[in-house]
Amino acid sequence: MIRLDAVTLKQLRTLTAVAETASLTGGAARLGLTPPAIHSQIKNLEDVFGVPLLHRSPEAVPFTPTLAGAAVLEAARRIEVILSQCSYQVMAVSQGRTGQVTLGVVSTGRYFAPRLVKVLSTACPDIRIALRVGNREQVIDDLARHMVDLAVMGRPPRLPEVASVALGPHPHGIVAPPDHPLAGLAEVPVPELLAQTFLAREEGSGTRLLMSRYLDRLGEGQVVDLIEMDSNETIKQSVIAGLGIAFLSLHVVMDELRFGQLVQLAAPGLPIERHWFLVHPVDRMLSPSALRLQEEIVKLKGSYLPAVAGQTPT
Repeated sequence: MIRLDAVTLKQLRTLTAVAETASLTGGAARLGLTPPAIHSQIKNLEDVFGVPLLHRSPEAVPFTPTLAGAAVLEAARRIEVILSQCSYQVMAVSQGRTGQVTLGVVSTGRYFAPRLVKVLSTACPDIRIALRVGNREQVIDDLARHMVDLAVMGRPPRLPEVASVALGPHPHGIVAPPDHPLAGLAEVPVPELLAQTFLAREEGSGTRLLMSRYLDRLGEGQVVDLIEMDSNETIKQSVIAGLGIAFLSLHVVMDELRFGQLVQLAAPGLPIERHWFLVHPVDRMLSPSALRLQEEIVKLKGSYLPAVAGQTPT
């Protein structure tokens, strides 16, 4: 039985050199070896297959491949092509020109994440980008478990330890339907604001945390009426329907503000200006493809972020 594990690239390249130059001397000159070394490589290869691979003839062209030798030469050429392709692919991966990157995005960012992925896919067509969306706690957990390579979120977490870079502004405000009693006031009185029903995301949402801090500071710990909902879309539609008001990222409601379905309330200290950040865990080195995407995202300078009413586009 032929032991293919005994076949070496050196033997195959020796056979190719001898067949193409039609002599041991020519093969030796091409490979920088001695004729005895060439002869030894050919003999070892023939021993593996158990048949002659070259015709030995006293004619002017002494070394030509046998039928078996031609089959081995064809395989050798295919192997060289595959190795060449592999070399290109490895170089592309090492230079960040190809690969796969998982990008985590907090749920509030789903309103611009597809546009960002489209821009990145155009700039880096050979890099496959997987988008993973979740609330703040889920994204932090993904970072800790290395389920994502990069993540776009608001305030970077304390744990896991991450490296971060600011991407662009992230304004937050309180929105209401245009016919709400507090709509249009130059400044909403705090007691009247705190008397409203607030529609909010679940615990673990970054927006919910920011809202809680804002209302606690404004009302000095006063408890407000709050209805919890599972998505920003549900909250928006519920506010439009008049079920309450909501503290939201203004990037979430850009279209509704633009077309007059919602309005911002002029509450004290609003809008709150935060930033979007691109983060990655410091305990794991980024792959070349993730590094390239990181560079591309930073280079965009937040141009993919929505521009809301009253905000100058980035």
